[in-house]
Amino acid sequence: MKKYNHFGFALIVLTVVLLMFPVTGFSEEKEDKKNEDKEEFGVPSHVLNISKENTYPNSTADEEIIEPSELTKELIDGVDVPIKNPNLIKMLNETSLNPSPIAFGYRGTVFLGRWPLNYKSTETTVNWEFQPINTNELNNLGGDTNQKLNYMQQEQKEIKGALTSKIANPKDVKTMMLLTSQEKTKLPLSYSTMIGRGTKKDNSYGVPPKKYGELKAFAPAVNEKGQVTFGEVYIQLKGSKKSIVVKNVTKQGIGAWIPIQEHVSFSFQLKQ
Repeated sequence: MKKYNHFGFALIVLTVVLLMFPVTGFSEEKEDKKNEDKEEFGVPSHVLNISKENTYPNSTADEEIIEPSELTKELIDGVDVPIKNPNLIKMLNETSLNPSPIAFGYRGTVFLGRWPLNYKSTETTVNWEFQPINTNELNNLGGDTNQKLNYMQQEQKEIKGALTSKIANPKDVKTMMLLTSQEKTKLPLSYSTMIGRGTKKDNSYGVPPKKYGELKAFAPAVNEKGQVTFGEVYIQLKGSKKSIVVKNVTKQGIGAWIPIQEHVSFSFQLKQ
């Protein structure tokens, strides 16, 4: 009897230990994933912010965040398909729908058009060398002392982003993709940014004797990929009640390149 009790106690302890390990392992795995996500969009040391030095004053106006009115929120909450398009929400905010409370038997349907309703991101990555914008060189092949090579933007450069394929309502789609990327990366994004001629940075690179130095500069950009949901939007009126109806829902995959404003990525090489 005593033997059985010892065995039972040992079995219970072993079970508890085994149950604890998977939980701990899963917890650590989640923590590692969280840390990876944090580091994924961190700015590397070879990428510098030039907002103060840029000779071209880029506009820093953020995309307007449209909040639904009380009526609009009530309408879109009653739809199975999420409605996130800021322009559609803005139009619904501005729409006056006040059917008479005594309009018994009144029915009506208003077609608002076919809209991109929402965008769902599936992948967001950063290419820190999206577009070459400048090259500075220093020839110290015949020299006998170290020299320094600095960044100096030789020509004004405009970096443009774009959707990677054709899609209906591209302006609305670009807006939703931009807002999603900004939220995920916390980086200053814009579909167009400029780096002015004569922009300098204090970063310097040593070029020893008998060497040739080359400093290349690149504009970084975010590559955003995901899926857009489209649908025909109707407002339905029944007596004093109103609702939104979405019909003929379709989905389309889409990608976009979105430049990172006021940042330059550097690559330095020494050659014989």
